[in-house]
Amino acid sequence: MLRNLFAGKLQSGGLSVNIFTDDELEQIHFATIEVLKKTGLFIGSKEAREVLDGGGAIVDEKTKTVKFPPYLVEDAIRSAPSKVLLAGRDPKHDIVLESNRVGFTNFGEGVFVIDPYTGERREKTKQDVADSARIVDYLDQIDVYERAVGASDVPEQTMQLHNAEAWLPNTTKHGFMGTGNGYLTRKIFDMAAAIVGGKDALRERPILSTITCPISPLQLVDESCEIIMESAKAGIMVNVLSMAMAGGSSPVTLAGTLVDHNAEVLGGLVLNQLTAKGAPFMYGSSTTAMDLRFAAATVGCPECAMINAAVAQMARYYLLPSWVAGG
Repeated sequence: MLRNLFAGKLQSGGLSVNIFTDDELEQIHFATIEVLKKTGLFIGSKEAREVLDGGGAIVDEKTKTVKFPPYLVEDAIRSAPSKVLLAGRDPKHDIVLESNRVGFTNFGEGVFVIDPYTGERREKTKQDVADSARIVDYLDQIDVYERAVGASDVPEQTMQLHNAEAWLPNTTKHGFMGTGNGYLTRKIFDMAAAIVGGKDALRERPILSTITCPISPLQLVDESCEIIMESAKAGIMVNVLSMAMAGGSSPVTLAGTLVDHNAEVLGGLVLNQLTAKGAPFMYGSSTTAMDLRFAAATVGCPECAMINAAVAQMARYYLLPSWVAGG
């Protein structure tokens, strides 16, 4: 089992980029609470709205908008675990997420592949998914695998099943993937359970986690809700990963974008915890700024680094494990 080095622990130093003071983090939290209480989120799934309604949220069925009383949000933050095991298929690759420990994963998801033999830029294949998992399995510096590419040579409706079938046997590390929708999520969990010896064994040692992205601003569509709920029921960690774009789908200011981002993630957290209290949850981000000249996301820019350093700080404020894009 690997417990990675600490980053920014006061007693031992370390690199730490603190974008906000504690008071500013509190202000962002209170602004987020106000957004969730007064504006709310669009929740696409009827089942999710019923779960939220049963937990005390205020549901408008006509607009599919859900407003969250502050106590509901605070209770969900308290009930989500601050320490999570990411089990590897080989126990030597187990990762513990806790406090300020920092690990690394590969980036996903590549749109095209440069063929290693011909140098040609081409569409991704199922074999590329398997090969990417084998590469990450070999690299000691990469702690967990995120599905690096998605197979485009299989039927779109079952693509995620093919992706899972390709990467699960080809890495002994913990893996993350977007699972598509509730039905596909359940089938992928069945595949993982078959590998580890059953659903109880998978709950005890989860070898995969799911990823789902809200639609900014302030929307959790059907598929996202389904993935959040199915993951909670199975005891599998879900990474709710906002991809807001400052100046595009979220406010142009850093603080304003973080409020939007925070509301989307915390809304997913409430749904997750009302589905199964104590379910593992990850605070995720690929939020960045929009290039106003080209209306495109800027990845690898200074703004991306600043936003995601702030997101990591926000997650620490809530005592939640985080997943952030590099700058």
